[in-house]
Amino acid sequence: QVQLVESGGGLVQAGGSLRLSCAASGRTFSRYAMGWFRQVPGKEREFVAEISGRGGSSHYADSVEGRFTISRDNPTNTSHLQMNSLKPEDSAVYYCAAAARTTRPNKMAWEYDYWGQGTQVTVSS
Repeated sequence: QVQLVESGGGLVQAGGSLRLSCAASGRTFSRYAMGWFRQVPGKEREFVAEISGRGGSSHYADSVEGRFTISRDNPTNTSHLQMNSLKPEDSAVYYCAAAARTTRPNKMAWEYDYWGQGTQVTVSS
């Protein structure tokens, strides 16, 4: 069982930056690929970024490529999403998730086994 808790969301002006964090419980954090998704009301949860268990590879949605960076620190059971050059269309609830699957990349919500409660990101124009 893995419990995930996100933090770091908030209100920021367009062009600004935010750093989201995801704290995970458990002793097997490195066995899970970690992902970040986002969701706005009335729309499906959207893939943002994912990173392998050891942090050696990552993938991004086209909409955030070059602006967002996913990372992880296995000794402290944390994952981060650094978001730069934010746009109003980045506004959403952001979720971190953990996937036990050995196949990668994991870009679909159904591939993830555990989810956090989400953190709101609002980008004003």
